[in-house]
Amino acid sequence: MTSQAKSPAKKKLSFFEKQKSVIIPILLLMALAMGTAYGILLHKYELFPYKNLKATYRSLSNKKTCGPWSIGIYEGSSPFNLSSPADISNPVLTGKNCGGAVFVADPFMIRKDGKFFMFFERVSRANNQGDIAYAESADGRDWQYKKVVIDEKFHLSYPNVFEWQGAYYMILESHQDLSVRLYKAESFPGNWKYVKNLLSGYSFVDPSIFRYNNKWWMFVTTPASNILNLYYSDNLLGEWKAHPMNPVIKFNKHISRPGGRVIIYKGKPYRFAQDDAPYYGIQIFAFEITELTEKTYAEKIVSENPLVTKTGKGWNAAGMHHIDLHKVGNKWIAAVDGRNCKFD
Repeated sequence: MTSQAKSPAKKKLSFFEKQKSVIIPILLLMALAMGTAYGILLHKYELFPYKNLKATYRSLSNKKTCGPWSIGIYEGSSPFNLSSPADISNPVLTGKNCGGAVFVADPFMIRKDGKFFMFFERVSRANNQGDIAYAESADGRDWQYKKVVIDEKFHLSYPNVFEWQGAYYMILESHQDLSVRLYKAESFPGNWKYVKNLLSGYSFVDPSIFRYNNKWWMFVTTPASNILNLYYSDNLLGEWKAHPMNPVIKFNKHISRPGGRVIIYKGKPYRFAQDDAPYYGIQIFAFEITELTEKTYAEKIVSENPLVTKTGKGWNAAGMHHIDLHKVGNKWIAAVDGRNCKFD
């Protein structure tokens, strides 16, 4: 009986068969790492014109998407009893009267020297990108659009404006930049300068900042709108730490995504959450934060009924997803937004 030598090809095949349990996982991990890195570069640095293609598709198709959003004013005797006043013609701001934008949304107000200033997301018709613009009002009812004040290379929204130690600041949603960016007014209200990133490295969505018990706190969600994370810091410009109970809300699209400024009412903090199921931006619920420390977090819903919701007709027929409340005299005034169509 004679023996036959194995060919080089068979030897190589035999080696691969023996090692494939090791080689295949390594190749898969390498492909995953390369794909993730490439995806981050595409997402952050816009190496491919997705937004322009998306805007072109929308303009050529007859499909309605998530707008058009517009901005209105509600009033009430308390933060939890609001309605559209009879003497205000809502919406007070639309894309059309804000320089012909696609839409306007996410309004945040602040008062200075007896005048109201409202900052909001303005989506440009030229590139379908969100910039931050502002409007002014002497009485909170009649608003005059002014201009865009912050325009970056990536989408911006949710301009949470606040005053601290005599200066005016703003944090934005800039999740395409994988950051929460802080800006400071060099000349309020029209000149803003980037200061620093408060958080970096993830797609932080709708950051909601507030100060309570001598500490800074910030809620953020993710693009999926199904979890709520909490961060805290002793210093606005200092280190921000993740809360050990994160995510403080998880796997619940009805109440996870922030829907406006956190307020302190009768000594207690309240947060507002938008309902994003079964589709994005339906209504707003209010929650009393009953326990808030560096180690613990607890909350309870104020009412099973939404604070503001879709009305079935008019400018906010299909949804409302934002509220910014302020005490003015003996009443509360709220900047809200709404839309008249929904996702198909």
